[in-house]
Amino acid sequence: MPRAAFAAVAAHVPDRVVTNDDLTKVMETSDAWIQERTGIRERRWVREGTENSDLAYEATKKALAKAGWQPKDVEAIVYASLSPDHMFPGDGCYLNAKLGIPGVPAIDIRNQCSGFVYGLAVADAWIRIGMYRRVLLVGSEIHSTGLDVSTRGRDVAVIFGDGAGAALLEATDDPDRGVLSCHLHADGRYTAELSCEAPGSKYHPRVQARMIEDGSVYPRMEGQRVFKNAIVRMPEVLREALAKSGLEPKDLKILIPHQANLRIAQMVQRSLELRDDQVFNNIQKYGNTTAASIPIALAEAVEERGIQRGDLVGLCAFGAGFTWASALVRW
Repeated sequence: MPRAAFAAVAAHVPDRVVTNDDLTKVMETSDAWIQERTGIRERRWVREGTENSDLAYEATKKALAKAGWQPKDVEAIVYASLSPDHMFPGDGCYLNAKLGIPGVPAIDIRNQCSGFVYGLAVADAWIRIGMYRRVLLVGSEIHSTGLDVSTRGRDVAVIFGDGAGAALLEATDDPDRGVLSCHLHADGRYTAELSCEAPGSKYHPRVQARMIEDGSVYPRMEGQRVFKNAIVRMPEVLREALAKSGLEPKDLKILIPHQANLRIAQMVQRSLELRDDQVFNNIQKYGNTTAASIPIALAEAVEERGIQRGDLVGLCAFGAGFTWASALVRW
């Protein structure tokens, strides 16, 4: 049975850099306060009029160039995002149009911070059953246009950034290459702990003036509850993946944890007893880009850490839902 292997991975982030000092001009905060709690120094925010699918398109073009593929080589698109261009249709269709590949199927994944790993599980399953041999997997987010950039919303607003990552996956029969396994979980009892209430189909009309006034159009988070669950679930689900293949944390070349908070990533590293060179973090530069965080970090880690054929790569994520997931990959 074939399985999915990474042919290429690439990232694209906006050129607009927003530092912590920039945020002090629009809210009561400080560089020290933000770095102490999150590890973030700066993030990228889009310029006015940029579309989520624009970021995905740029990341995809870079991945195609790395792999030596043409857009026509893509047989299916899996697109993970919580911040699509429009309520509908899905951004996978907008990307399909921008790539000029009419007829190629596209599916959108709404699993927030776990979206890329959930999407990888979908793409890998399609490849394993022989449905497709080449799949484009994207994680792309624009948070900046949906944040309460004020003192009222600072606990959330300082965390999130914009960006996209794209992975090209191909079928392989090589037993020493490809996705070994994916592991997905959710616990809907915690939906209220990290969510954005409005707009929504439960309201009529779906968008109301009071939603802006009372802040219900902005994301809200119970930070301590999220933190406490993340530092348990992320190492737990990574161990689940390792156990499935009879491996141990020491076997990892690199772990790419979802870039939610540097403190969370450090706790996950400690729990798994990994060395600094076995974990890659770049939240300091980009903030939390949700579904885009793992592919952006993975693209940089390939270059900076010299990931090579046969290396064991671990991915793990935790986010709204709550959802959490992991994957093990032989590069």
